[in-house]
Amino acid sequence: MIVLLNGVKKHMVKTLVILILLFNGTLIKDRLNFNPAVNVLDCLALGDAYREVMSTHTWGEQRGAPDFAIDYMRQGWYLKDGRGTIQGIYCE
Repeated sequence: MIVLLNGVKKHMVKTLVILILLFNGTLIKDRLNFNPAVNVLDCLALGDAYREVMSTHTWGEQRGAPDFAIDYMRQGWYLKDGRGTIQGIYCE
């Protein structure tokens, strides 16, 4: 939906979709519905806030001596409830 506000077109969306990869390999879509609709920038800002509150970021596991390598394959936004990781967000 497009709304004209002060002569500027605003794209309005009704849903924030959070892509979550569960630890069993299943990809799910958690949806947050807005009533009334919000503009896309507000939706994306809410998605960032959701990610910050509901998950914790890690860069991976650091190994010990002699090389102190970091396992970057384990980096990501891990949900605090232990279900899996946030893979991304989008608005529709």
